[in-house]
Formats: sequence, structure tokens, C-alpha cells
Amino acid sequence: MKPTFPDYSLEESALSLGHTRIAGVDEVGRGPWAGPVVAAAVVLDPACIPPGLNDSKKLSAKARTRLEALIVAQAEVGLGAASVEEIDAMNILRASHLAMVRALAALPRPADFALVDGNMLPRDMPCPAQPVVKGDGRSVSIAAASIVAKIRRDLGMVALAQQHPGYGWETNAGYGTAAHIAGLKSLGVTPHHRRSFKPVHNILYQEN
Repeated sequence: MKPTFPDYSLEESALSLGHTRIAGVDEVGRGPWAGPVVAAAVVLDPACIPPGLNDSKKLSAKARTRLEALIVAQAEVGLGAASVEEIDAMNILRASHLAMVRALAALPRPADFALVDGNMLPRDMPCPAQPVVKGDGRSVSIAAASIVAKIRRDLGMVALAQQHPGYGWETNAGYGTAAHIAGLKSLGVTPHHRRSFKPVHNILYQEN
């Protein structure tokens, strides 16, 4: 089977309905045991779409870095996050949706339509929107958002790793790798760990 790449067709459908500023929205960081969830909203210029956009997970780190610089230079970008405290208080799905709404609110100019990765729309959306299952592989705008969110979250986890060495966050981004598990067992839980996540909760419970 030939690999498929995201395109601009979902955006063109929204344009045909009279919308003019279409944002792709995606989040990164639902699965990690530590750190915030980060979302991006991207409004691409139809005349200046960076070539090679794809789901961030399908791109090399070098390609992501190159594309993120192009997206930031050529498109309008909004970033949003939900903290570990918010994740623990409301659950990861609601926190991911909160980060998405914040990313839309952070755009330099409001979007009038959003294509949102996933099968559910966040509450409190500031504009009409369409959920798109596996959207980062279907819409170039969502793919762009996935790239920006991934780069920014990874950079944030590298910074946190410098404050809390020993968990491997600079390479595992807070996911539950062997190095992270070893760090939790030897060093314990930091304020940046998601206490509502079972592996972290279990280590806390053992400590107590």
C-alpha cells in the first residue's frame, strides 16, 4: 500500500462553507507519567504550506525541527497547555481539551473554524469545529499543529530534566520507559509527576 499523506481537502470543505480562517488543533502528551499536556492551533496560509507536513509521530526529529521552524515563520500559531495539577484534578481527556481551547485562544487572530484531532470536540470551543479521527494524518493544518505541540512539549521536558535529573525526561519526554521507572523507584515522585496515573500512584502508595 502506498503511504498516504495529509492534504488540504478538509480545509477546502470549510472554505466552501464560507469560513476563512481555519485552524488545525492537536495535542501532545496524553500518555506520559510526568509533565503537562501541550496543544497547538495552526492557521496555515493556503499559498504557503510547508512541504512534507505529516503526523509528528511519522517524522524524524530532524524533520520535525525543520518543519516547526517553517510553520512558525509562515503560519499563525497558538499554544496552550494544561498543568499536572489540572490533569490530576479533571482527568487527562478534559485537560487535553482545555489545552486545545487555550491554544485556539492564543492565536494572534481568532479562527472562525477549527479542525480538531480526535473523535470529540472540547467544551467551550470559541468557534464552530469538526472532530477529525486520526486528523494528523488527514489534514495538513492538524499535522502542523501536531509538529509544533510535539517540539514545544519535548523542549519543556528537556528543561524539566535539568531541574530533576535521573528520570530520563530529556529523552523519554515523561513516558513510562525503563529509565523513568528506575528513577521513580530510586528518587521518588516529583511535583511534575501525574499522581492520578496508576504507576505513579502505586509508587506513592508504596512510599506511604
